[in-house]
Amino acid sequence: MKVLSQGQVIDIAQEALFTILKLCAPMLGLGLVVGLIVAIFQATTQIHEQTLVFVPKILAVIVAIIIFGPWMLNLIVDFTNQLYGSIGTLIQ
Repeated sequence: MKVLSQGQVIDIAQEALFTILKLCAPMLGLGLVVGLIVAIFQATTQIHEQTLVFVPKILAVIVAIIIFGPWMLNLIVDFTNQLYGSIGTLIQ
């Protein structure tokens, strides 16, 4: 049985981290935009209600999951298929 080299392990880990970043980007982006809008609204109206911060962010993340869900599923399935497909070349 062949042991993976450090370079191969680093390449796999790097690709996994990049895939995770691509998966999280739509949800984090919408949450950030909604948080910024709510913060501007709170600063202008001087309403500092805590639920006004969390509820819109949660709803934005849920909307992002609904909208980008199929793309995110395809991305993770492609990564998994690529990883499983490369097992034969990594072990030889």
